[in-house]
Amino acid sequence: MSASIYEEAVRAIMEQDQALAMDLVKKHIDSGENPMLLMEKGFVPGINKIGNLFSVGKVFLPELMMAADVMSSASEALIAALPADHKSEGPAIVITAATVKGDIHDIGKGIGIAMFRANGFTVHDLGRDVPVEKLIDTAVKTNSNVIATSALLTTTLNEQKLLEEALKKADLKGQIKTMVAGAPVTPRWASRIGADIYAENAHEGVVGVRNAFQ
Repeated sequence: MSASIYEEAVRAIMEQDQALAMDLVKKHIDSGENPMLLMEKGFVPGINKIGNLFSVGKVFLPELMMAADVMSSASEALIAALPADHKSEGPAIVITAATVKGDIHDIGKGIGIAMFRANGFTVHDLGRDVPVEKLIDTAVKTNSNVIATSALLTTTLNEQKLLEEALKKADLKGQIKTMVAGAPVTPRWASRIGADIYAENAHEGVVGVRNAFQ
């Protein structure tokens, strides 16, 4: 596959061009290449690039959100095209995922969820600005093994701690494992609040979840 299709995928994200993104997805799938290559070499670099521009004030929230929507549509189509035997080894794993209450950033979460699904995990994505009570309620109703939360603001980090406390109070700590991620999240923070899994990026998230159930 020519490198140009990956460059075009970056452009599709940067320009929030849904039609271009889906056209690239179709071409890539029709070529017989691994569907996730377009994600890893095109759409993920694109969303990271626009995310970096947003962080320095060169891109505004509406553009960022539209780019995230393009990324989501492309990832869903690519994951749907994965061969049936492209599954994670080991027991079936169900994840409830969300960006914590008070935080509306979900690009990183979106990438993580795409990678989870690509590796055969079932994911219930609750979106952004999700309170602890809804996280636990959904996890229980869906028999989730993991609650994965992303916090992109230092002011919302405490929501991850509140989740750990709520799980303990409900006698669910241990039955449901927790994964924490996000720009201000560190291994030290994860250890301090008692989270089971820390993920610096989507790949680490997949590995962390797999290791937690081996």
